[in-house]
Amino acid sequence: MDTRTELREFLVSRRARIRPEDAGLPAGGGRRVPGLRREELAVLAGVSISWYTRLERGDAVGASDSVLDAIARTLQLDELERRHLFQLTRGTTGDGVQPAGRRPASRVIRPTLQLVLDQMTELPAIVQNDRSDIVAMNAMGRALYSELLAGATSTPNHARYIHLDPRSRDFYVDWDEIASNSAAMLHVAAAKDPYDRDLTALIGELATRSADFRVRWASRDVHEHQAGVKHVHHHLVGDLELTYETLALPGQPGLMMYVNAAEPGSPSADALRLLAAWSTPDKLQVPQPERQRD
Repeated sequence: MDTRTELREFLVSRRARIRPEDAGLPAGGGRRVPGLRREELAVLAGVSISWYTRLERGDAVGASDSVLDAIARTLQLDELERRHLFQLTRGTTGDGVQPAGRRPASRVIRPTLQLVLDQMTELPAIVQNDRSDIVAMNAMGRALYSELLAGATSTPNHARYIHLDPRSRDFYVDWDEIASNSAAMLHVAAAKDPYDRDLTALIGELATRSADFRVRWASRDVHEHQAGVKHVHHHLVGDLELTYETLALPGQPGLMMYVNAAEPGSPSADALRLLAAWSTPDKLQVPQPERQRD
């Protein structure tokens, strides 16, 4: 991943969304582009115009934390965007050589973690890496995401399903938001690990095959799943409103567990019970993820 380009495009996109009046400047002035001018941002952040121009061209050499914090405040970045800015600037100052000892995003889990997943018999749960590869799931997870699994030719990948499989638009009721979040999560992953060739290949594939993805990727938004509510339409049990929680797995760096649940006594809870009855091994013929030895 070209972190210099990512840094440049991210800064330009964030600068464009700041209205002059929101930064305490007069509006108007014959502006040809939306948002702040480079020189205005530099003055507000307390840096030289030439230095900021160099930064926006992708050259972050000599960028201190205090200066980056000043730019983040001027751009009114939230905490995730601030972290993203720092990761991008650190990525541009390397020599392009993959760091020694770096471990690629995992595609396997420990057997003990799979055992925990298998004990969760009433809640759909999946484990993903930063590339959106689904590396593990329980029976309920396989039942909920059966169409995603059926369409996978190799390692199931959530981003590929969302952006390339037309069935995802029926499955996710809020598909537009889900698709934007998916692209934004890949931006976060790319900044964390610009040396991940599989991630770069995935982004290239999505951009080549989906004009919609190209538009969402160009927005340079960033997103991390934490907790919330999602609405899905399952082809067997109908509409479900599910809460989800994202759980970090300290023993498995780069992996996150996503657990779904329904409000007790709700129609969605009834639908999950139907799904559980359907999710018996003889009814689920889907590939089993690899496992990692302890």
